[in-house]
Amino acid sequence: MRAPRHADRQSQTRRDALDPAEPGGRPPGRQVRGAVSAPTPTLPGPGLASRRWRGAWVRLLVATVLGVAVDLISKAVAFASIAEQPVTIRRSDVLAAGADGVRRLVPPHEPVTVAPHLLEFRLVLNPGAVFGMGPGRRWFFVGFSIVAVAMGLWAFARWTRPRDRWAHVGLGLIFSGAIGNLYDRVRFGVVRDFLHPLPGVNLPFGWAWPSGAREVWPWVSNVADAALLAGIAILVVHLWRADAGRAARSAADAGSA
Repeated sequence: MRAPRHADRQSQTRRDALDPAEPGGRPPGRQVRGAVSAPTPTLPGPGLASRRWRGAWVRLLVATVLGVAVDLISKAVAFASIAEQPVTIRRSDVLAAGADGVRRLVPPHEPVTVAPHLLEFRLVLNPGAVFGMGPGRRWFFVGFSIVAVAMGLWAFARWTRPRDRWAHVGLGLIFSGAIGNLYDRVRFGVVRDFLHPLPGVNLPFGWAWPSGAREVWPWVSNVADAALLAGIAILVVHLWRADAGRAARSAADAGSA
């Protein structure tokens, strides 16, 4: 009866020599059938973060450059074609005319109706800021535009994240509006306007603006002003959505506590 046991031990020894087992009885390099290895967490490296920020800068620059290009080209085309003769603006004439006489540098002309009661083109020289506010304070608005662009760059770098795409577009539109009108103030001493929305549409109940104008939108503006307002609206919506998201997460955390 002892011989078979000795033979069994010798067979087991030979199997162990040919296929040594790991501690615990599992052969090395083999996995237990059905076992799933836990995934190794990965963190975004500096290369991925750098690529994401490059995308953010691209969005900011594209929105800025496109906005400035459309603004300056549209102004040049408008002042060359809306009146019967091309209107040339010289900085020396603007400075000589002053804030009160600068509007007389544009000859009388008939507005060009794009869509009745929706939009018309009319040439106006604006010595002030958006909607004609603060006439005659050219250098104040030049300095204000430069400071606004600098603060916007700071907000882009410190306040936004690479995934905040709409915030980058909104800041780019604000930059384009500030730069487009800044160019006019430095180059011509005045801002060129030609967009008049809602012409002939008056306020209800006989109301009037403090200036006496009765139209719903009595101001003549340009593409830079429109880009500025659109950028501000985008940032407001972005902030509102960010605040709503933080409030929802706080409520969820409080409910799970």
